[in-house]
Amino acid sequence: MATPRTTPSRPDALTLEVVELIGSVVARYHEEYEEAAAGHALTGAQARLLSLLCLEPLPMRKLAQRLKCEPSNVTGIVDRLESRGLVERRPDPADRRVKLAAATPEGRRVARSLQDSLRFAREPLAGLSEEERVALRDALRRMLSAD
Repeated sequence: MATPRTTPSRPDALTLEVVELIGSVVARYHEEYEEAAAGHALTGAQARLLSLLCLEPLPMRKLAQRLKCEPSNVTGIVDRLESRGLVERRPDPADRRVKLAAATPEGRRVARSLQDSLRFAREPLAGLSEEERVALRDALRRMLSAD
């Protein structure tokens, strides 16, 4: 039988420093992501939605869940991306009543260009050895799976 983890009442100095550094990394990443999106005349939300659709076509409800927003917001974002030819709506082959949003070839090109312009994490990571990158990746995965 597993025993519940106990959380110390006051984090140690190292934990506080790591949390602060993670916050700084996240803030810098979001700042660069917003700048890269703006370089393609996209908002950050539009760029994130387009990136998700490059992985697979998704129904609006699933997009809303992944973006952690209301389905009505997703509809507006998809409308704007569709008007630019970056996204299209198509029937779901499994359920013709459901519409899927999918990236168009132009949408995939824009998303790829946006990803290529994100240098913040790529350049510092290139300075780490493969062993260091693997250790960092594994530590981040463990942190994310601890929920």
